[in-house]
Amino acid sequence: MDQTTTIRGKGTIVIPKAIRDRLGLEEGTLVILQETGGALLIRPAIAVPIEVYDMRRKAELLLNNAVDAEDYARIVQEVKRMGFDPATIPHDRPQREGDDGGSGASSVS
Repeated sequence: MDQTTTIRGKGTIVIPKAIRDRLGLEEGTLVILQETGGALLIRPAIAVPIEVYDMRRKAELLLNNAVDAEDYARIVQEVKRMGFDPATIPHDRPQREGDDGGSGASSVS
């Protein structure tokens, strides 16, 4: 359904309420403007927040993702090279072979 609107000061375009409601557009909604074939396409955009990791958080992620004892030992050395004491970073150690007790991981504080 085509509708006409006017470009106002500073390039503001009013999208008719019926269209906003149908597309779920509210004040502050992020949209993408795409020039295509001499026309302007306006479509809703999705913004995904990103997490920026500091070095301590990277060390924690490394320690928590060790897959076995050998990998864990290698990562402990890497974390030390990063300037951290692995014992001060909360993480779960991988389960040792033959260890069938409990959850399979022990928490290090």
